[in-house]
Amino acid sequence: MQEGYDVTIVAGDSGKSAEIISNGLKFIHLPINKTGLNILEELKTFTYLYDLFGKERPDIVHLVGMKVILWGGLAARLRGIKGIISAVSGLGVMFSPEYCKGIKKLMSKGVLSVMRYIHRRDGAYCIFHNTEDLDLSVSNRITDRAHCIRTMGSGIDLTKYAYKEEPGQGKIRVLFTARMVEDKGVLVLIDAAERLRAQYGDKVEFLLCGGLETNPLAISKNRLEQLCDGVYIQWLGKRNDVHELLEQSHIFAFPSYYKEGLPKSCIEANAVGRPVITCDSTGCRDTVIDGKTGFLIPAKDSEALASRLKILFDDSRLRQEMGVNARKFAEATFSLEDVIGAHLEIY
Repeated sequence: MQEGYDVTIVAGDSGKSAEIISNGLKFIHLPINKTGLNILEELKTFTYLYDLFGKERPDIVHLVGMKVILWGGLAARLRGIKGIISAVSGLGVMFSPEYCKGIKKLMSKGVLSVMRYIHRRDGAYCIFHNTEDLDLSVSNRITDRAHCIRTMGSGIDLTKYAYKEEPGQGKIRVLFTARMVEDKGVLVLIDAAERLRAQYGDKVEFLLCGGLETNPLAISKNRLEQLCDGVYIQWLGKRNDVHELLEQSHIFAFPSYYKEGLPKSCIEANAVGRPVITCDSTGCRDTVIDGKTGFLIPAKDSEALASRLKILFDDSRLRQEMGVNARKFAEATFSLEDVIGAHLEIY
């Protein structure tokens, strides 16, 4: 608003609408099922956005998330809106061989055709959080390189997420925050924890923080409760105090093999000063300097994860040194002000 823009947020209400409105922004609830594939629900979302854009006539639509980019971008293109910005925070399973089979392969081809229609024009730009997604979009002719912008994720408020020394007493806490789905690495982390139970069962706590999902790779509540004993491995469910949990932790583990954009959870852990262990895979690898701010491990490798965790369990000095380095890395790389500046330049 300070730059002269009249901003309206259109999104599903996750409980933040009052906060958005209190900051002087307009808020409109968007009917959307982020993971569903019901065609009637999808048409409802598209029709809603098409009607809304016809009524509001925005100069710019800024679309975040693949489903919103798909339906919002199509509605904006059909309505003749001049400025379309798509924030591609991760390509997910769109190009995954394991996912793109049979009818899903046909769906992916259809999605690609719509994405090309949306973006191959003047006034349409894509923001990417990693170079792999950018290159993949260009090679698949979703957009051309001249209309691509790379930012280091969504940035982090380095004042809010300030450095804090790790707790000096109690058990070592390993924190994981993500949706409870297999490709976020939940089961990999649990397997790594079990490999270390005999030696560290009374010295360490593994905290799994995240809500349940409905997609095909979702882990059920019953299975989580069977795998987590509530003491050594704890499933905390969905929480709104992740910042405090980070401050109370010693290590952040995120063995995701999902096609991440650039995981904000890892950026937040860096900013607070926690060593991060994550996969040497798209998006994740950009959040760690291997051996300096944490460790990169192969995807789906619980043995490698266990070995890196053991190193940090046994060496508090290294753990704290990596935490300090992680904070410096966040300050140099993930500043929210830099990301805001990039967005305003695009607008």
